[in-house]
Amino acid sequence: MNNGSDNPSLHDAVQPFRDGDRQAVEAAARIAIAYRASLESSQVTPNLRPAEISERFDAPLAEIGEDAAKVIENLASTAASGIHGHTSPRFFGYVCGGSMPVGLAADILVSAWGQNSASAWESPAVAVIEQTVCRWCLGLLGLPDDCGVSLVTGATVANTQAIIAARDALLARRGWDVSERGLFGAPEIPVLIGADAHSAPLAGLKYSGFGLGQAIQIATDDQGGIRLDALETALESCTQPPLVVLQAGQINTGAFDPFADAIPMVREKQGWVHVDGAFGLWMHAVPELRSRLAGVNNADSWAVDLHKWLNAPYDAGLCILRDRSTLVAAMSARGAYLPDTGEIWEPSDSTLELSRRARGVPSYAILKHLGASGVREMIRRHCALATYLAETLSAEPGFEILNDVVSNQVAICCDDNARTSEVLKRVQTRGKVYPSHGVLRDRQIIRVSITNHATDRADIDLLINELRIAHEQAIG
Repeated sequence: MNNGSDNPSLHDAVQPFRDGDRQAVEAAARIAIAYRASLESSQVTPNLRPAEISERFDAPLAEIGEDAAKVIENLASTAASGIHGHTSPRFFGYVCGGSMPVGLAADILVSAWGQNSASAWESPAVAVIEQTVCRWCLGLLGLPDDCGVSLVTGATVANTQAIIAARDALLARRGWDVSERGLFGAPEIPVLIGADAHSAPLAGLKYSGFGLGQAIQIATDDQGGIRLDALETALESCTQPPLVVLQAGQINTGAFDPFADAIPMVREKQGWVHVDGAFGLWMHAVPELRSRLAGVNNADSWAVDLHKWLNAPYDAGLCILRDRSTLVAAMSARGAYLPDTGEIWEPSDSTLELSRRARGVPSYAILKHLGASGVREMIRRHCALATYLAETLSAEPGFEILNDVVSNQVAICCDDNARTSEVLKRVQTRGKVYPSHGVLRDRQIIRVSITNHATDRADIDLLINELRIAHEQAIG
């Protein structure tokens, strides 16, 4: 019987790793290394924006494929002008880390291993690695070591999962099983959230079926933290145990809600407290900064990103619940074909995803590389740089700092909104540094987020100089 071995095309198709494949991987590694080596001096902003870069990819799919190495080399060269310097130490646009090199290296292993991380039995090493990450992070963040944790894409999914779990738990206490009965006719749950909440928990409220219009917005102070008197008033109107969403790190100011006072108030109503701590929760890892978010460890659930202050490659975040059984009850939907050995947590029991990449492996490498002291030093350094930036600019004519600098966020404005927008535009156009836009107390701001592992004082000095130049140009 002819098994096809004399057919060259079929024979080529079934080879697991041909020379051409090796050349493609080597080309990708070479290009990646060269790109990272250029970050210190390269322009941060992309030369081309979506409409322009799309022209380069505007071609029909060819009938005949190309050599693998050629595909990689052409892909990199074609895309180069549209790549934003998110990993640059001079990128201050959003609270995103710079994808630390050791994490990048581990991410290469993740793609090479190709593990589907749903099952501890099918991917035992990855399951143990990821649960080690969860354990280490709980210790660093000062949260109970028996919490339930799941590795997710980031804060949006982490907030969503926690809010779903909170919804199910609050309804279960009232005798309603969501998994069996759904939400039609379910008892109402009051939802309270700060008026300056990030879009991530708002998305969680929408995805979990609460509806944004049903949430009670709690008034905030001039830094974006909730006011306790407003929370007290809102709680008085709750006839049933509420879900209250608090925040560790307001996106423009870095401010924290008053957890030590707010959480006991919610407890009196038998409510659930969820904390969106996408970046700010990391400050709880630093002993001398921990008081700024005192009491945050008393919440019921937390969301935190790994690709922010830990500088893991995209995408990685943690959904953390004080009661692991509540997380499992809300998330688990395991197929019968996935065995449960009972030896360790099953990854698929704690997340909405079943098929997913081993996103926790790069964070393991970063934590192993830095150690607890290295993580703390990085956070401490970024906060100190934010203070330095604010103090230096506040002494400059034409600049004002709108926030109390309590973390890594600095909100800068100029004489008026038009001037602020013009200065930001000029800075971004020059491309040496990249802060971003924001609005605080109805004023346009230049928002600076200091999160990249490699950012140092020289980068902040360059940012200050670029702002000075842009301001001088803007005033003519």
